[in-house]
Amino acid sequence: MSVYIKSSAQISVQNPLCNDWAENPVFYKEPYIRCIEADYKHFVSAMASRRMGRIIKRAIAVSAEALSGAGIISPEAIITGTGLGCIENTELFLDAMIHEGEEFLQPAYFINSTHNTISSQVAIHFQCHGYNNTFSQRGISFESALIDAFMLFETGSVFNALVIGNDEMTPHFFDFFNKLNYWKKSSSEAGAFSGESAGAFILSTEKDKVEIAGIDILYSPDEDALTSSISNMCSNAGISVESIEAVMVGENTNSYNDKIYSVFCDNVFPNLPILWWKHIFGESFTSSALGLYVSDYILRTGNVPSNLIRRGHVNGIPLKNILIYNHFQNKEHSLILLKSC
Repeated sequence: MSVYIKSSAQISVQNPLCNDWAENPVFYKEPYIRCIEADYKHFVSAMASRRMGRIIKRAIAVSAEALSGAGIISPEAIITGTGLGCIENTELFLDAMIHEGEEFLQPAYFINSTHNTISSQVAIHFQCHGYNNTFSQRGISFESALIDAFMLFETGSVFNALVIGNDEMTPHFFDFFNKLNYWKKSSSEAGAFSGESAGAFILSTEKDKVEIAGIDILYSPDEDALTSSISNMCSNAGISVESIEAVMVGENTNSYNDKIYSVFCDNVFPNLPILWWKHIFGESFTSSALGLYVSDYILRTGNVPSNLIRRGHVNGIPLKNILIYNHFQNKEHSLILLKSC
């Protein structure tokens, strides 16, 4: 079963719904950055917008952009991966309960507070009555959504699917993670900066320029398990491991996080260029969606922006095969193999 990316879109800490980040990225020194919001009046009415949290509006906007790029009005399936879900609406509802003594509560905050609200609202907006599912598995939420789409394709249940990776980061949750020393505390300190992510992809069995040739999730793997998984994916895709031309890694400037990538790449892919994306898009539970978005852009356009090259050199020849490697706290590891067609 071959699965292709028909189109993709992003809203993030970079300029939304475009590829300005490729040549003119916005760099940040702050440890906590929220999304640059799109002009949502082009996607939802003013009345509907007032009842929606930002994460819902982002999901609808990126989905509309991806659907338009694929020439599809309504997808056959909608699958969302989100680590925190609609955490901002959850906080607003709980704060109202505390400060207003459980009186005069806003029902919209409660209705839009659950994780699966994202997929549901997208389905309502695009009048999609098909398969609808949400995965909330921390750092592998988006990858879980991708695997679910693959299973639908393999059973012949659908021929196209909208897959979304969407997360927000509120000040309260940023402070919580900050107490765990997860983020850098100042512009002069090395460490990961917290971002927000919204990426949408139209996947299809109809051939296109970029194929998702393999995907795997591993729990606390050693190097042998990772290399075995890569070998199996390449074999199933009909290519050799030596055909991989670049590795896109989830380095985020946190020393503990990045050492895992550098050791693995030095041992397994010592001569390949190493690419990265989190230094301009930030870290989040579903940041891997933006890693897939960036890799799709590279294979689709043949352009490797210089700001994405972490180590090594790209010789100017368009890349054909990219391996995306991401992990969350060295527990959940994911591998995605992309192939240019």
